[in-house]
Amino acid sequence: MIDLQEYLTKKIQDVILSWDEEEIYAISFFVYSNESFEYNGISNVTEFYVSYNTESDCKGVSPLSEKRWNYAFWRKNEAPIIQARKDDEGMSILFDWYREQELENIGFEDTNLCYDSEMNYVGTGPIGYYELLNEITAVAKKMQENGFIKNKFKKAVPIIIHDLEYSWYVMKATKIANPNGEAEMFFEAMREVF
Repeated sequence: MIDLQEYLTKKIQDVILSWDEEEIYAISFFVYSNESFEYNGISNVTEFYVSYNTESDCKGVSPLSEKRWNYAFWRKNEAPIIQARKDDEGMSILFDWYREQELENIGFEDTNLCYDSEMNYVGTGPIGYYELLNEITAVAKKMQENGFIKNKFKKAVPIIIHDLEYSWYVMKATKIANPNGEAEMFFEAMREVF
């Protein structure tokens, strides 16, 4: 049986332990699917990257500024954890895990079920996305609860789980992943700026 959370934890912790930059104030868990991402003939698969931003990257901006919290303004220093490539170990493990979970039609999204009567997006992304997102969220939460993040940075640092549009389900995931309020400044900025 594949323990996806254990695999993700090891990969993520190895990346985070390699960071030696000062002033890291937020960690990005970028979970994203796109029609162009293809693995073994299946398109719209989900990729997962980890990165960070520093105080130096947003010198002179307010604590609630969009530049500080919107990933579009962050440096692009992503480390791949799961990538849509034939030789990617993470993607291979993910697809084995999908099979164990009896998930079929990975990458498919029924657009007829994605919007409510007022055209608000209520979907959860293509098949496979939300299931992986939940595993990533559980890992992030454990890293906050067991002190890994605080021990590494000597302070509380939020883990921002996101896609490019800050959909409802990644906002919920970020809330769960930061059980001690580590991401409250992010949420306050989202309320003010976005």
